Amino acid sequence: MNFHARNLSVTLMAAVSGIALSVCLSPAFAQTYDSPERNRVNADGMPTTHSTAAEKADTARINRQVGADNRAVDDRVSGDNARYQAEQNKYQEQVQDNRTKQAEYDDKNAHYNDLRNRYAAERNAYHRGAWSSDGRWSVMDRDTNLIGGRVQLMNGRRVGTVTDTSRGRGGSVTALLVRLDNNRTVWIDASDVRYNRADRVIMTNLDRGDLRRMADQRL
Repeated sequence: MNFHARNLSVTLMAAVSGIALSVCLSPAFAQTYDSPERNRVNADGMPTTHSTAAEKADTARINRQVGADNRAVDDRVSGDNARYQAEQNKYQEQVQDNRTKQAEYDDKNAHYNDLRNRYAAERNAYHRGAWSSDGRWSVMDRDTNLIGGRVQLMNGRRVGTVTDTSRGRGGSVTALLVRLDNNRTVWIDASDVRYNRADRVIMTNLDRGDLRRMADQRL
């Protein structure tokens, strides 16, 4: 084979090889890939995982919805916590207020008991005369009308007038409120008085000085 024949053979082989390479690189003969994106490829024909504009829009919408749901949950939790804390604060205030009131009540009750005990002790020390056996004087019953009745000592001297009564269960008289001649008032226990129904006169076995001291006492 001469020189020209060899050159022609090489030229023909190069041409065939170029045609084959061109066929292999042609998009019509590009290799396909089975994938969920249905063989999504880029401009060069290679597979890609980039999302489409529609998919990006859906993703953004889902993210916004999730964010809104999370904020709603957070707001609801914050509101519940705020209400719970407010209720706890109110409860603690009520507990403290009850403790304060209870302490004040205990102090006042203790003070009242001390005064009452002292008052009873002082009244027990008052002078009382012995009742006579005169049948005109009797213990008051519940039907006795005493308002406006005059009160006198055992020596017959008047000391005041009944302005009110205290009654127990069943209507029995337990004490008389008497306005003394010096315009002061005093409670006299029923055990310290007798009643003359005929003359509508109440007599006490206490003396004038004790009655005035009793009028000065206050619980």
